[in-house]
Amino acid sequence: MEEKKKTVGELRREALCYAPKHGYDRLDAKEEGAMQAYCEDYKHFLDAGKTERECVDEAIRLAESRGFKPFVRGMELKPGDKIYRSNRGKALTLAVVGRRPLSEGVNIGAAHIDSPRLDLKPNPLYEEDGMAYLKTHYYGGIRKYQWVTIPLELHGVVALKDGSVRRLAIGANPGDPVFTVNDLLPHLGAEQSKKPLGEAVPAEKLNILVGGRPFPDDEGDNRIKLAVLDLLNQKYGIVEEDFISAELEAVPAFQASDVGLDRSFVGAYGHDDRVCAYAELAAILELSAPERTAVCILADKEEIGSEGVSGMQSAAFDTFMSDLCDTQKVPLKACYEKSFCLSADVTAAYDPNYADVYEKRNSAMVNFGIGLAKYTGARGKSGSSDASAEVVAYVRKVLDGTGVIWQMAELGRVDAGGGGTVACYMANRDIDTIDAGVPVLSMHAPFETVAKLDCYMTYRAMRAIYEAEAE
Repeated sequence: MEEKKKTVGELRREALCYAPKHGYDRLDAKEEGAMQAYCEDYKHFLDAGKTERECVDEAIRLAESRGFKPFVRGMELKPGDKIYRSNRGKALTLAVVGRRPLSEGVNIGAAHIDSPRLDLKPNPLYEEDGMAYLKTHYYGGIRKYQWVTIPLELHGVVALKDGSVRRLAIGANPGDPVFTVNDLLPHLGAEQSKKPLGEAVPAEKLNILVGGRPFPDDEGDNRIKLAVLDLLNQKYGIVEEDFISAELEAVPAFQASDVGLDRSFVGAYGHDDRVCAYAELAAILELSAPERTAVCILADKEEIGSEGVSGMQSAAFDTFMSDLCDTQKVPLKACYEKSFCLSADVTAAYDPNYADVYEKRNSAMVNFGIGLAKYTGARGKSGSSDASAEVVAYVRKVLDGTGVIWQMAELGRVDAGGGGTVACYMANRDIDTIDAGVPVLSMHAPFETVAKLDCYMTYRAMRAIYEAEAE
């Protein structure tokens, strides 16, 4: 049958109008197989890394299995060499040396590996009315009512005065106990139900239930607290004072799982921002000797402003890059001004259940690929680096040239809220930077949801950026 000839209007519509297509309408069978395999590996990474320290440990394990070696100041490097440097076990920078000199810049992927959680206070353990609890101080932007009555695990380290460090991961293994934060029963919750969501569960009531059995053969006070301390001492060799020099985090006791009858989504704790961090990591692990040196940043502390020695505002990244530039006698500023950074952080996925806080034309849709964001910030773009038109055009060219499925996005309606990333801290270093990442449903909740297609396209985008040549 003769194919119907397109009208002038149809031809002009195709040439002029911007109409993103659903990702699955552009995905072939071979790519779908690769997408499924990639997402299985990603789920394993999530389960292995529920804290920033564990993410660093798992990333180093994967990197060393691919030939990466610790970067020592003064070592000689050649194209194809694979190096990494851990920042106090809480952040990580990796690089694959390119064929071009560092004076022509590097291609950077920057993501963060910390996620919202409940941190233990320095003096957390107490007993009250027949139960033992741990006091917490929440970390990052949580909605407190979501953290009650869910199973929790306790992960982290206890540093002792003798210099030794005890690692804890209680609830992570089969047969382990889990923990929880109690909530008020509805029969007695009439007054609580009248309160706004942000006030119904005060921060000081986010106390974790850890015990109820008293220590035997003792007639003193706080026998249940004593029994808990005895268990911790027997297994980990710690005493109550050691909580002062501990970093212990309560995280959801959820495993990464497929979501939906069609298994097109992944549900887990910590997609923000480990979904982008893993995309960067998986991409750089596959490089041999790119044109420009590729750098992968897995930063800490983004959820509280990227502050501190392991955050993106720290000089640790500059030190790494300065040491790298010294191997070629290239000034750091000369490298930075020619470099490019994809600030890989998640964006808000459009949710039709809450359509009133989104502006649909400029929202990221699930299964439409990685979401590019020219700017983030709040209200009048406050806190945003606001990428230039030339930078956006460059990224469009790179992604289209490699068949990556992408979309443009903002984070909700103007004045409805907003959010930030590490992009501004990279841009402040005189590095051209743009935000991009996976659209997330239920962001910052204990159980977040992402589309597998968007995860895979974020990995594809990172691979394309790492392998791109400068304009």
